[in-house]
Amino acid sequence: MLSDFTEVVPRGSPDERLLAAIDWDRLPRHIAVIMDGNGRWAAQRGQPRIAGHRAGVEAVRAAVDTGARLGLGALTLYAFSTENWKRPRYEVDALMRMLRKYLRLELDEINRQNIRFQTIGRIEALAPSVRNEIARASERTATNTGMVLSVALNYGGRAELVDACRAAMRRVTAAGKSADDLSEEDIERELYTSNLPELDLLVRTSGELRISNFLLWQSAYAEIHVTETLWPDFRRLHLLEAVTDYQQRNRRFGGLKLVANAK
Repeated sequence: MLSDFTEVVPRGSPDERLLAAIDWDRLPRHIAVIMDGNGRWAAQRGQPRIAGHRAGVEAVRAAVDTGARLGLGALTLYAFSTENWKRPRYEVDALMRMLRKYLRLELDEINRQNIRFQTIGRIEALAPSVRNEIARASERTATNTGMVLSVALNYGGRAELVDACRAAMRRVTAAGKSADDLSEEDIERELYTSNLPELDLLVRTSGELRISNFLLWQSAYAEIHVTETLWPDFRRLHLLEAVTDYQQRNRRFGGLKLVANAK
């Protein structure tokens, strides 16, 4: 609701004007963000790549706070892909340290906002210290009933589909059926995001026009919003711009009849 922003949005600011333009009955239920541009942000300033990752933490705070105040059902952030292991070891290690630090420092605020935290991806490949911090955050927020914050770690859209199809086939064969009986519903039931609302809006920062192996199944009919803003510069204003852009779309879902965005 608009009143949830009163304490954080200055009167007469661009943020307030965007909030006033939002149709609160047609908010996206689930927004996912490809957080891109940390390296370019650092390079523009003559700094190491890790400086861009550190600066990006403030953008995460802004996105999570804005999503919770909007009353989103789910916000999913693409933090570390299955391909990111190819990066230098020092950069990977630094990213994992920042994740642990973020969870420790932000957990009280996440709880205060009634946010439920979870991860998606093959987290069994992460270091025990990282998995322990994830488990702690997940357990402490398990009973929260507000927005679900999902952080994609060691995540790949193709890997997710492989995992989902394997699990679906095990379930189907255990029921005495064959591969010919496998349905879309069987696969959807095994996706990492099976507990989340349908993905309505996919946001990509840094201006790149690709989805980078992220939520391939879920993005089938999602609206896509691309901003030139690099992730460390992403703030409340940019997420509100994405929401207002989404609300101007006519969603057809493959048909001819216009379907209004609905919460």
